[in-house]
Amino acid sequence: MLRCTMQYIDTNDSSYQPGVCNIGPAEVRRRRQIGYVALAGAIALGAFLLAVDAPAWTRLAVAIPVAGALEGFIQARERFCAGFAMAGVQNFGELGTQTAIEDDEALAADRRKAMRIHATAIAGGLVAGVAFALLPL
Repeated sequence: MLRCTMQYIDTNDSSYQPGVCNIGPAEVRRRRQIGYVALAGAIALGAFLLAVDAPAWTRLAVAIPVAGALEGFIQARERFCAGFAMAGVQNFGELGTQTAIEDDEALAADRRKAMRIHATAIAGGLVAGVAFALLPL
């Protein structure tokens, strides 16, 4: 399995690998930050639902911020932005300096990986939501 590494300082676009990595260090940091913010939201929502003694089925709502946290953390780990893949861009430079992907095969590979990331995050969020809802309280 190909893996995108962060062992470079160069910020040019030559590090893009279709279906493997499409973001550089600045974008990776942003995805990790998003993961932490969403995780904090999941914890806060869970604590609130417990504090108000919400019915079990409403506790499923934590699935949404957990999925968001997983999405951010997975993207940071994989050095791959699913949103960029769907938009057909990549960025190894400063934030906001995306470059379009012109090759159709590269776009298809990126979009397949994006769908796997989305599916993994959604599945993880659902597992966490169901587990939280089933807690005997």
